[in-house]
Amino acid sequence: MTDYKIQELQPGGYSYTQQLKKIEIEKERKTVQYISEGAVFFLLIVLGAVWVFRSVRRQFQQSQQQQNFMMAITHELKTPIAVARLNLETLLKHKLPEEQQQKLISNTLEEAGRLNTLCNNLLLASTIETGNYQLTTEKIDLSEVVTESVNDFSMRFPKRKINITLLPGIFFTGDRLMLQMAINNLLDNAIKYSGKEENIYIHLTKEDEQIKLLIKDEGKGIPDEEKNKIFDKFYRVGNLHTREAKGTGLGLYLTKKIIEQHNGHISVTNNIPGGSIFEINL
Repeated sequence: MTDYKIQELQPGGYSYTQQLKKIEIEKERKTVQYISEGAVFFLLIVLGAVWVFRSVRRQFQQSQQQQNFMMAITHELKTPIAVARLNLETLLKHKLPEEQQQKLISNTLEEAGRLNTLCNNLLLASTIETGNYQLTTEKIDLSEVVTESVNDFSMRFPKRKINITLLPGIFFTGDRLMLQMAINNLLDNAIKYSGKEENIYIHLTKEDEQIKLLIKDEGKGIPDEEKNKIFDKFYRVGNLHTREAKGTGLGLYLTKKIIEQHNGHISVTNNIPGGSIFEINL
């Protein structure tokens, strides 16, 4: 357009110079305008492409996590049912010594406990997602709740060493069932992700108005880059080939939700020389 306008000019005279200068100024202004507009549109296209890419990747990750969850939940449901059925059929068909009977019964109770915990987690996760759950608050003895959880796990896992240190009579206003479920989830993780000969430590203390619960294990620990992800729904540390422990990826997600609903905070740090420390502050 600039070349066309210059060709239309009649050479010579002051007017020609002025008009030529005006055309050159307009050319510079239009060039800046078109480059600016192009840069803006290009930036919008890039931002849109990044947004689409991240959305598709997020959906793919969620789909993969849900698929992994369905595989895990199927296994988690079938295993305790199969074990309990086999144990009961063995007790029904054979007259076993008292010691073996007690061992089978204990194993069946352990699997029933796993199944009960799994069902509770599934129901609670569904209720929290729909926003229908309302806390039933009451004044509870948190020391008693922790002791009950430890006693329950000691009965289910008699060979595991669970060391408990707490101050008696630590009271807190909250939902007893939910808090016990959160503590049970942390204890269950500590047992699953640490060796059979390794200790588990539980400390419950209160200073001023701050209640602190620590659950320590001596397992392999959690990599630093995954510490912020372990509380996500369906997330499990490692990949399909390295996950040896059973689980669905719901326990820590629900635990964090429960603690947050009680206006508390949960975090995880490294235990020295190995393992993890989960800390709840209320």
